[in-house]
Amino acid sequence: MSKLIPFNQPFIVGKELFNIARAVLENKVLSGDGQFTKYCQNWLESTLGCNRAFLTHSCTAALEMAAILCDIQPGDEVILPSFTFVSTANAFVLRGAVPVFVDIRADTLNIDENLIEKAVTGRTKAVVPVHYAGVPCAMDEISEIAEAKNICVIEDAAQALLSTYKGRYLGSIGHLGTLSFHETKNIISGEGGALLVNDDSLVERTEIVWEKGTNRRKFFRGEVDKYTWVDVGSSYLPSEMIAAFLSAQLEEADRIIKKRRHTFTLYFNLLEPLVQKGVVRLPFIDEDASANGHLFYVITASFDERRKLIEHLKKKNIASVFHYIPLHSSPAGVKYGRISGNLKITEDISQRLLRLPLFYEMTDEQVQHVTDAILEFYQT
Repeated sequence: MSKLIPFNQPFIVGKELFNIARAVLENKVLSGDGQFTKYCQNWLESTLGCNRAFLTHSCTAALEMAAILCDIQPGDEVILPSFTFVSTANAFVLRGAVPVFVDIRADTLNIDENLIEKAVTGRTKAVVPVHYAGVPCAMDEISEIAEAKNICVIEDAAQALLSTYKGRYLGSIGHLGTLSFHETKNIISGEGGALLVNDDSLVERTEIVWEKGTNRRKFFRGEVDKYTWVDVGSSYLPSEMIAAFLSAQLEEADRIIKKRRHTFTLYFNLLEPLVQKGVVRLPFIDEDASANGHLFYVITASFDERRKLIEHLKKKNIASVFHYIPLHSSPAGVKYGRISGNLKITEDISQRLLRLPLFYEMTDEQVQHVTDAILEFYQT
């Protein structure tokens, strides 16, 4: 049997371990907000064009900060897709809000912008477009609706670092954007995330929330003679060791993204014959956008076919996984949220989508092995 091809594999691309040693031995800062934290935040601000960037210990934490900054209160409503990770909804449920689930588009698998306005009520405070697989949501239309209805736009760009929409980086378009550096993402630090602040009016409060609800930033700048508790907040800063690892990855971000896109394109080209035969669907490619090659999937004809394909790949020592169980059908989704309209596309796609292995150090030979196994499955 061939060696296991894992679904994901963490990697080192440059000076990650060297930077961690520097944080400990040279800088002597481990608790966060040291030299490497500042480097990462400056990199995000200068590269993505956001107003300010704040490193967090996870994208979940960044979403929770966003909920606070948008002043989400008990009974408020937040519009989001059901086809997303639990953190997208949980951040707002923790503030007492009601997630309002709307359907996705059949092509991009992103929130259907044409359904958002129908979901808006007098209680709506925010909309959360999730850029699935690094493919951008229709941000012009979403932003126009949000402006007309006076609601916040919080981009969940967990999968979308360095993807663009009409020349703008995802996460830098809405009022707020969130990123993930979890080990399953393109740029990694094990755990880790960032909150991008694009609305200048939110920057001062973000500093306070990020600093556990204190005005510590003002104290460091000499604007107050002592710092104290002034607002709600929590411990959102990551360890400096996380930032040290991340800084080395950001230095090599272009190389990492280029490799991910190469692997994505190779998959697409090798599996294209199955599309021509009408056997499977492959990921959507938007000519007006540049996705980051975050993940690759096939959409099978049925739930049973997907199950059999997973079993077939497992016999070939290939790890493949389905993605989200729709939040609206989960026990917590039923308890805390509600549905706007029907979610037929979400329910259909979630039963048929299968994610294939894709990681930085994946070789062309491994991609060929995976695709050969899939082609074999559909020839039998």
